[in-house]
Amino acid sequence: MTEDSHIEGFTGSDQPPASVYNQCIRCGLCLPACPTYLETLTETSGPRGRISLIKAVGEGRIGVLSPGFVEQMSQCLDCRACEAVCPSGVRYGELIEPARAQVARARQRDESAFQKATRRLLLNTLFSRLDLMRRAASLLRFAQRTGLMSLARLFGFGDVANLAPAMPNRFFEARDRRIDADKPAGLAFVHAGCVMQFAFPNVHEATIRMLGRAGLSVTVPSDQGCCGAIAVHAGEIELGRELAKRNIVAFERSGADVYVVDAAGCGSALKEYGQLFAEDATWSSRARAFSGRVRDVTEVLDAMPLPPPSVRLDAAVTYQEPCHLAHAQRVTAAPRRLLAQIPGLRLVEMDESAVCCGSAGIYNLTEPAMAARLGERKARNVRRTSAPIVATANPGCAMQLASALKRDGYDARVKHVVELLDDAYGKAAEP
Repeated sequence: MTEDSHIEGFTGSDQPPASVYNQCIRCGLCLPACPTYLETLTETSGPRGRISLIKAVGEGRIGVLSPGFVEQMSQCLDCRACEAVCPSGVRYGELIEPARAQVARARQRDESAFQKATRRLLLNTLFSRLDLMRRAASLLRFAQRTGLMSLARLFGFGDVANLAPAMPNRFFEARDRRIDADKPAGLAFVHAGCVMQFAFPNVHEATIRMLGRAGLSVTVPSDQGCCGAIAVHAGEIELGRELAKRNIVAFERSGADVYVVDAAGCGSALKEYGQLFAEDATWSSRARAFSGRVRDVTEVLDAMPLPPPSVRLDAAVTYQEPCHLAHAQRVTAAPRRLLAQIPGLRLVEMDESAVCCGSAGIYNLTEPAMAARLGERKARNVRRTSAPIVATANPGCAMQLASALKRDGYDARVKHVVELLDDAYGKAAEP
């Protein structure tokens, strides 16, 4: 029996489709857009190299648990910058996510009981049970207020502690609230998500106020939940589907016209539910209909007849483009047009504004060294603008930017685009 006969390739469901990886013509135009390639200048750390590895597993030339394959599937940020520049239209996201699912499935057979329990707690339990996530966020807030976070640093978890955002005094609640506009032009369903509810409730509140100013009534149903992006990126595609079903059903019940998202990573995942359920006869049409109604908050506000803001912001602002807004959703102009409406604001473009900052979901935990390198790269580019405010549109980016700028010693505030807009309208009473 030859050594090749022991090679384990892709098995079961959710395999990277050959029809997609065979589209790659190996031109290399994706390489200058890839953050990890820019840092390493190594072929396998770029999209072309990773597609070659995926193809090699698909054709049985290397195994799904080959060290080089596993390393590169983990190192990829799934930022989708390569998709935006690919002349052949290779849908890279349809390769990397099932490839990670294949790796995760193969690895789980050899997991210890402790590893299985940890994975279930972090993914299946916390992201499925937001009541438990709320308790975890409350514990984090207590630790931050009492100084217990120093224990994390004492036990070698300093980097994780530094990345954790300061927990606010109160969290956002998706409690079936509804806010009606005076003369509503439609009904907007606001995606509460998971981490955003606890770490960035102010962004949700600003979103609700801005939608009201745009003439939209707002509903925030309590039966929605996590978008599933973290699970899918971690290779847990079936869990991602279960979480997705909750949001599809909640939107169908709501009767809303549009599903509004103020977290770019969530928006990208929600817009791709149609692909997530492509092989599911029961859910595919419902998922496609759902995804067709999903819009980033900047898309919605940019398309609505907003009254002009009245409060000046006499400051320079630079815009950090979230990967899953710029590359996956191809939304780049709307945030800039909205910022340009704010009186006194001077938009200063940074170099490499669309190069990933290194956040990418739980990438800081799985690939801390590369995440730190990309964070430092982004902090240098922010510093060169001399802007005291960095605008973005994704919670992961906001946390990564704040941490990287702090390490760099550059004093700048990180704000969501919708927060800056809300400030320019006078930040009316809390809804």
